[in-house]
Amino acid sequence: MRLRRSTVIIHVIAWSVALVWIVPFLGVAVASIRPYPEVVNGWWNLEEFNPTLESYASAWNHTSAPLSTGVRNSLIVAIPSTVIPIFVASLAAYSFARFRFPTRDLLFLAIVLLMTIPQQMVIVPLFQIAVSLNLWDTYLGLILVHSAFGLPWIILFLRNFFSVLPVEVEEAAMMDGASDLQIFFRIVLPMSLPALASVTALQFVWVWNDFFFPLVLLFSPDKLVATQAIPIMKGRYFIDWSLVSAASIIVMAVPVLIYLLLQRYYVRGIVAGAVKG
Repeated sequence: MRLRRSTVIIHVIAWSVALVWIVPFLGVAVASIRPYPEVVNGWWNLEEFNPTLESYASAWNHTSAPLSTGVRNSLIVAIPSTVIPIFVASLAAYSFARFRFPTRDLLFLAIVLLMTIPQQMVIVPLFQIAVSLNLWDTYLGLILVHSAFGLPWIILFLRNFFSVLPVEVEEAAMMDGASDLQIFFRIVLPMSLPALASVTALQFVWVWNDFFFPLVLLFSPDKLVATQAIPIMKGRYFIDWSLVSAASIIVMAVPVLIYLLLQRYYVRGIVAGAVKG
């Protein structure tokens, strides 16, 4: 009875939290497929319900901020901003997990402490550096900033995962004459697929949803990313909530798709990367 009661309580709490999260999304989804005159009376008011996909077409081909361009620009930024830090961080994390060198622990502590620095604290010097290096209003400048901010937590995550991998497999390969790089690329990385999938999903979603860095580092209308396009769709005196809701659903769909593609490895990588400090 005690086990059943605890199970019921856990399920009630879990379903309550899920309901709190799903209701706002349901409101946005319903508002995106209803004409504006119906939405202003409340998305929950279903006395008159005429679903349409016109808002999605309008958001995709918006005159001032088309999402077709915003999604393309977001992919241009998000893909290299995910690949670059994962590649660099995996090499660094493997070094921290397997090799001993002077100041290793202090250096690792410094990298972990970098995770506590908020974006707003360093945006002014980052902006000045980007201007001085002619990287302001360029994709490359934004990619480098996102990659730099992703490195600390990815190094921590992958270092924890590499630490729990069996060393015996690497020692056997070393006895057969394999070099450190061969061991890393041919043995360690294939064994780390769950962790790499988890890191890929988290980093991509963070870069895709980021609004602050693009707001400061991108200016040209043809370079604006998807998260910058949505606020532009809001007029000064009139807001078409059907249009904004449809745009939000389109932008939201990409991270959800990434998660669905990687969910097979996602949970295993999260657990393995967090159990060992």
